[in-house]
Amino acid sequence: MIEYLLGVDGGGTGTRVLLANRSGSVLAEASGAPSALGQGVATAWYNILAAVRQTFYIAKLAVPDWSACAMGAGLSGVHHQPWADEFVAANPGFAHIAIENDAYTALLAAHGGRPGCMVAAGTGSVGEAIYADGSRRQVSGWGFPVGDEGSGAWLGLRAMSHAQEAMDWRVPGGPLAARIHQRCGSHRAALQDWCANAGQNEYAQLALTVFDCAASDPAAEALLTEAAVAIERMVSALDPHAAMPLAIYGSVGRQIMPRLASATRARCVASPQDAVHGALTLVHQSLESTT
Repeated sequence: MIEYLLGVDGGGTGTRVLLANRSGSVLAEASGAPSALGQGVATAWYNILAAVRQTFYIAKLAVPDWSACAMGAGLSGVHHQPWADEFVAANPGFAHIAIENDAYTALLAAHGGRPGCMVAAGTGSVGEAIYADGSRRQVSGWGFPVGDEGSGAWLGLRAMSHAQEAMDWRVPGGPLAARIHQRCGSHRAALQDWCANAGQNEYAQLALTVFDCAASDPAAEALLTEAAVAIERMVSALDPHAAMPLAIYGSVGRQIMPRLASATRARCVASPQDAVHGALTLVHQSLESTT
């Protein structure tokens, strides 16, 4: 018999879990290490279970047998079917699992399953919409390093390119290039070594420097303008008639919001719930559809 519901939001930078009773009342929340499937299914399960156990600890409840729990999970990487299949096959005993991509659970959280669209820009970026006929559409989310326009990693790549050009004197140097040289390498060999070993998360951290330098360096401001244009394109692709409410998620997305067109900002949902709440909605819906 299912006694507890779990909502999981798992991405490349961390995992969040909500613990609720069978009626849906939230009992506790916890966070943990990343659980994006691209980092390994075994690692994803390990980090999810650690965060789940933490929610029971916070709620002052004994950790039950997993058969007493149903889980809804919005996970980065679910779009890759082999990873999704492997994740489900590795179920450690949960009575019911519903998985979706983390963009869809964010969409559920923002609009409660009603028509609307959302763009999430954090380490990566993705946009998704649900329409009046129940159909869905996703844009971007192609992954690092080619896609995920307007994301932290996307900004970091471009900031590094600018720093390399400045080191070569192909473009004027400035605060942005100087900060990256200080952090990643002040001569050619050191900068090359950093780039050879950096991944998505390391590049995403450089986005913080872009934001920090925006007021003092036109190159940084230009990159943020490009990011805003990229997000606007995602919104337009999802909702070309600008008719649906919009939610903007993610640390980068929220900082980019002031740079979006005023008409776009006017459609934005104020303080939408986090994707982890959408994961709880997902497991509710999935259980209802099976009873």
